[in-house]
Amino acid sequence: MADGSSRSRSAGVLSVHSLGALLAELIHRGYEVIGPVLKDSAIVYQPITKLKDLPAGYTTKQEPGSCRIGRRAGKELFGYVVGANSVKYFLHPPDIRLITAERDNGTFRILPQQPENRKFAFFGIRPCDVAAMQVQDRVLTGDRFTDPIYRSRRQDAFVLAVHCTRPASTCFCTSMGTGPRAKDGFDIALTELADKNGHRFLAEAGSDTGSQILSTVESEPAPEELVLEAERAIESAARQIKRHLPAAEVRDLLYDNFDSPHWDDVAARCLSCGNCTMVCPTCFCVTFEDTSDITGQHAERWRRWDSCFTQDFSYIHGGSVRLSSKSRYRQWLTHKLAAWQDQFGCSGCVGCGRCITWCPVGIDLTREVASLRQAATPVNSQR
Repeated sequence: MADGSSRSRSAGVLSVHSLGALLAELIHRGYEVIGPVLKDSAIVYQPITKLKDLPAGYTTKQEPGSCRIGRRAGKELFGYVVGANSVKYFLHPPDIRLITAERDNGTFRILPQQPENRKFAFFGIRPCDVAAMQVQDRVLTGDRFTDPIYRSRRQDAFVLAVHCTRPASTCFCTSMGTGPRAKDGFDIALTELADKNGHRFLAEAGSDTGSQILSTVESEPAPEELVLEAERAIESAARQIKRHLPAAEVRDLLYDNFDSPHWDDVAARCLSCGNCTMVCPTCFCVTFEDTSDITGQHAERWRRWDSCFTQDFSYIHGGSVRLSSKSRYRQWLTHKLAAWQDQFGCSGCVGCGRCITWCPVGIDLTREVASLRQAATPVNSQR
């Protein structure tokens, strides 16, 4: 697991062959390597075993409510923009069995759950996903209550990040300070450069483990010119990002406009489908379900992802607290961008733009916040 430091790091240059050797080294060390792959007309994080599994030659065109796979020129292995899922899918899984119980001849017993022994290496993830892991670390392991499932999957995880040089139109990581460069939280970070001068990767270690693994593959010292070229590519990506969120003032803006008529405008469009919470790399809400077989001899308890957009999510004895789409969308956005800061000392948003891309009606939270600012009144509304 990366040490999270932001100390200065020396850089080396890897060839495609060396990167393949690095992947093989991770597998040799017992890691289950997760990387971007092309699957079902989308780019998603899935297990990989070789560089050919990566979506070379493919990218996605993302707009509000739209994601389309496309071919692109160039040799880049990581020329994709953020995929449909995030590493949350592996560290905080969508469903997991907690308890198994059996009844036999009148005897009831709880069967022991086999402890998990999964050791993940995330290979080629974007800076916003690295930042999202750090947010979930704070929520699920950094407080009085620790999620043992998340902790067991996260504690030995290896992170190989790739700085962004091709953002999506829905990205706004620059507003949240989470990209296009990964600042910390990684074991190794790469900048991919593929042009007339060749296909190479500028690599920097962010942890002792990262340094050890880099030392096992062939590399060359990075010339200053190549370092500058990589910086220019990252800076170019930052300039391409057009969406903006006023991160410094959004907390007070949302609290002070709890009763803004703009929430009714959002509710008229929102389907309460929960897509935004499912693709969000930081949302962590869960529910618990008990099931039994038809004989009544076998029962299980499962933990599954839940969403604050479902009516049952806020059910308290007597009924749901949030019956309307308006109240549920307001709860999601206000918690994500405002109350999260009060609870955990950070924002619950990393600017990946997935909620914008995967909203069926194309609701864009950056535009909704901008509309709230425009319609804001100086009168503080009741919270």
